[in-house]
Amino acid sequence: MEPNSVGETQLAFPPASAKMIINDRMSPHRNRSARILHATRVIAVIALGLAANALHAADKAPPPAKIATEYAAHDTHPDEHVTVAAEPCEDEKDCPFFRLKYQEHGLLPVRVIITNDSDHALSLDEARMQFISAANDKLPAATPDDINRRLFTIKNARGTKIPVIPITVHHPVDKKILDDDKDFGFKTTTVAPHSTLAGYLIYDVKQLDEPVLAHAELYVKMIRTKEGDQELFAFSIPFDKWLAENPDAASNHPRR
Repeated sequence: MEPNSVGETQLAFPPASAKMIINDRMSPHRNRSARILHATRVIAVIALGLAANALHAADKAPPPAKIATEYAAHDTHPDEHVTVAAEPCEDEKDCPFFRLKYQEHGLLPVRVIITNDSDHALSLDEARMQFISAANDKLPAATPDDINRRLFTIKNARGTKIPVIPITVHHPVDKKILDDDKDFGFKTTTVAPHSTLAGYLIYDVKQLDEPVLAHAELYVKMIRTKEGDQELFAFSIPFDKWLAENPDAASNHPRR
């Protein structure tokens, strides 16, 4: 077996497609033993392929979210009964479930965890979650289009210019980016009462001075009650708290 570009396991020999299996016309001179061997090989290929895909799918999941107060970097509003935490992933080894190596391209995945201990549902429909650097650079979470432009070449990501006709044809966002967003981003924008909701956001920090996380924070504002009659106070989650509990983190050992 050999790994493909996404890290999935592929068989070293090409599997036969369903159409190939159905249309495989056996020569009348082929003996019965050969036909049995061929059928057995096809079944084995399919079984191994399904098993490999199942194992890969099982591995592609982050650990279950804990309540927000159990994370090093968090901010609790006792009067509002809400806590927001942030768990950055500077090292791709700490979040191997992603299909692409975002960190190699100056992209920082951050898991945002929101625990709502109140009796009212919360809405994230208008919420803003900004990465604020030590130099006060304010970065919104990157969109799939932003990530696509960062990961891939300008020619492939920004579109192809057609001569004479002043139209730009934009190439679609890579499927692996969309799948990561679907699988690991926020599944909903509603935080039910007495529940925890978590999802990954990705920030483009390539242009920031290193160490990126030192004295930086995640600033979360405009969380509202589901009825829309109350906006919660803004949350400020300092990444220095996370760095204090992760001495081996890259931001604790900036490159010189």
